[in-house]
Amino acid sequence: METRGRAVVLATCCLSVVVAGLDTTIANVALPSIRQSLNAPVSGLQWVVDAYVLVIACLLLFAGSLADRFGRRRVFQTGLGLFSLGSLLCGFAPSLGALIGFRALQAVGGAMLNPVAMSIVATTFTDPKERARAVGTWGAVAGLGGACGPVLGGLLVSGLGWRSIFWVNVPIGLLAIGLAQRFVPESRAARARRFDPLGQLLVVTFLGPVTAAVIEGPRHGWTSPLIIGLFLLAAVSVGGLVVTGSRRAEPLVDVGVFRSRAFSGAAVIALLVLTAVGGFLFLTTLYLQEVRGYSALHAGLLTIPMAAAGAVCATVSGRVVAARGARLPLVLAGLLLAAGAGLLAGSGPSTGAGCLVLAYLLFGAGFGLAGTPMTTAALAGLPRDQAGVAGAIASTCRQTGGAIGVAVCGSLVAAGASPATAWTVLAGCGAATVLLGLLSTGRRARYSGARLSEQAMDVSR
Repeated sequence: METRGRAVVLATCCLSVVVAGLDTTIANVALPSIRQSLNAPVSGLQWVVDAYVLVIACLLLFAGSLADRFGRRRVFQTGLGLFSLGSLLCGFAPSLGALIGFRALQAVGGAMLNPVAMSIVATTFTDPKERARAVGTWGAVAGLGGACGPVLGGLLVSGLGWRSIFWVNVPIGLLAIGLAQRFVPESRAARARRFDPLGQLLVVTFLGPVTAAVIEGPRHGWTSPLIIGLFLLAAVSVGGLVVTGSRRAEPLVDVGVFRSRAFSGAAVIALLVLTAVGGFLFLTTLYLQEVRGYSALHAGLLTIPMAAAGAVCATVSGRVVAARGARLPLVLAGLLLAAGAGLLAGSGPSTGAGCLVLAYLLFGAGFGLAGTPMTTAALAGLPRDQAGVAGAIASTCRQTGGAIGVAVCGSLVAAGASPATAWTVLAGCGAATVLLGLLSTGRRARYSGARLSEQAMDVSR
């Protein structure tokens, strides 16, 4: 394929990751407007965000295997079509329940975009240097899409209403479908992984009940039969994943990878960091619009320092990881996340704008620093031939963390807890990131990863 054609393929994949990334963050700014329009309780607002993030987390691993078997372009276009249809229906949703259902439909399509687009980029750019540049561009656009969500959401909600944040996806999705049909070549894996329907079911019955229990706990009571039953179902599902994963040749979730301390630490760090980010965005939106009385546009503009700091520090982080390894940026990221969230623990209706901007700068810098070392630590903790598994599980942990962050912070708000409590929980995620960053990059963690690689080589012989 000529250079121009490859550039169009990259642009098409970037379009898909922009809309998918935007919808992870853009909806937060619209939550107060949705609350007034649809008379939604706090738990309803949590589901508006988590229905999207949670379904993506459940289907990421499955979507990758679908693309390998049936064709990456075909699955990519199907994902774009479902995402565009879900977006259109969200904009016309007559009730809260309908909006949540259409958000889930959006997410089914969204789950087919990021992992499949990444595969298309990797197979299109065969030269290692070109591939590295393409992946870097793809990653930068993905981060920019998520970072711009609050600002773009503020503009759309203030000017056209909350429904417009969903309608804007439709023309972009249709354009990407047309470009994919014209320029993206079809490709499949030489040997596709076997389907694991039981493993997929167990992933859904683990992540779904945990999130539902945390969201609905304040309303039904933590000791109610429903909440206890949801937690028990999640626990049984985890046990099922361990048992079936150890018996199948190609399980959906290979539990053996968690024997690497480096990989396990990186996976938990991804969960903690995105828990902090998801909760931070959710609380910030409610605070700026409902406590401070700012418009959606004003609230979105105030988050620009966070997006800018994240973009700058993401670039710096890559260089630091290349020169010093993952430990330093992970520790710094945890400290900055804890400082940013902790600074807002004492915020109130009259907190100065300077304090808010400082908190957003610190938190954005922490999130920007965390991305590259999280991925690097996960990949370094496993043999090279398991890089795909490492990336997929790490991505699932990120999406799950975002859902948990919204669920936990929303539940604290719904239960009448002091906002300081929620901010302190997020600061605790930062502190835990520091500790795990030290443990997962230490000598013992590196040794466990090296030992796992040696075992894999012995088996291959």
